[in-house]
Amino acid sequence: MDKNEDFNTFYEKAYLLFPIFNGKIEELESRIAEMNELVKTAGAKVVGYSFQVLREISPATIFGSGKIEEMLIDMREKKANLIIFDGELSPSQAQNLSDLFDGMKFIDRTALILDIFALNARTKEGKLQVELAQHEYILSRLKGQGKALSRLGGGIGTRGPGETKLETDRRYIRLRIKNLKVQLEELTRKRNLAVKRRERTNTLTVALAGYTNAGKSTLLNALSGSDVLAEDKLFATLDPTHRKISVGKFDVLLIDTVGFIKDIPTKLINAFKSTLDSVKNADLILNVCDATGDWDKQNAVTESVLKELNANAPIIKVFNKCENISDFTNFPKDALFISAKCKIGLDGLKDAIYNVFKDEFINCKLKLDFSEINDFYKVKDFIENYSVEYKDEYVEVDLCIKKIHLSKLSSLLKL
Repeated sequence: MDKNEDFNTFYEKAYLLFPIFNGKIEELESRIAEMNELVKTAGAKVVGYSFQVLREISPATIFGSGKIEEMLIDMREKKANLIIFDGELSPSQAQNLSDLFDGMKFIDRTALILDIFALNARTKEGKLQVELAQHEYILSRLKGQGKALSRLGGGIGTRGPGETKLETDRRYIRLRIKNLKVQLEELTRKRNLAVKRRERTNTLTVALAGYTNAGKSTLLNALSGSDVLAEDKLFATLDPTHRKISVGKFDVLLIDTVGFIKDIPTKLINAFKSTLDSVKNADLILNVCDATGDWDKQNAVTESVLKELNANAPIIKVFNKCENISDFTNFPKDALFISAKCKIGLDGLKDAIYNVFKDEFINCKLKLDFSEINDFYKVKDFIENYSVEYKDEYVEVDLCIKKIHLSKLSSLLKL
């Protein structure tokens, strides 16, 4: 391969279609920017886009016939080989539009996001969740859609289970879906055991939630000193990652989760239900926002998803990427402002987490006989932090423990 050959020749060249409903033309710019990032993350290049303000919607093709002809001319001039619709299409609409656009490869926003999920899933559970969502998406489009599906070929919209899935019949896909669900149920059962172990010791969990690419993984790394993958792209993290961090004299379990995005289809939320349960069951949620982006709309999306998940934990709004911002007057007054990348404001964030939980703990000192130290070690799993110092006549233990576990020390407190 010639190293001097234009790199862009190896991209799929995507042309974006934007339907504008209810006259919301002011949202177009942010929609274009987000779709550009999605396409870039999937490994393609946007070569053009078109939109139409729709007062009346054509049930068969969404867009009017005149607009479709105009779009087709522009696509040919820009040598596009992939069309992506910013929304979710019915199987018949996808096929009708593909026919009108000379049989060009045609996918919708859901297929694009699924493709990105397939690229980024790394754990067994993540890969199974993505494959299940893809098969369910395909199954709903198989009936009478062989012609449209056969056009997909390779590339975006076909990763994950692979191209052969497009040639299988409904019976095989249904069997595969059943098998995937069984595997996921077993993984969920094992995870629930781990959750129960945490509940037994009442481990406090803090979930990082927020719009995709807000910097949640970077924040996890900054707070914990770990090296979790943190990339400047959408959906870099799909699988939950757990790290313990010290807050004052006690520890909390910090959980990084899949990022949210506007108009995410319900089927995708359902696919990652087990992953998102870590948000739903958290003791505290950090709603991480990108202070440099369209944060008010992104925050609305996050709050909407949290509501759909029935997440009832306290929420701290954390605005990230603030290193170059000097005026915060237009931001929420109750928010914290940090830069995970530059490690600015992290002590204040830890203090805020501490203040949420501090009343649940008690610090105390024990003076134990040498014969009692073994009894202490039997219950140390319920203690947050402790130090042991051997004196001449006794053992001094300085500890922090949850108030609900204080009874486990009753024989040693000598009250």
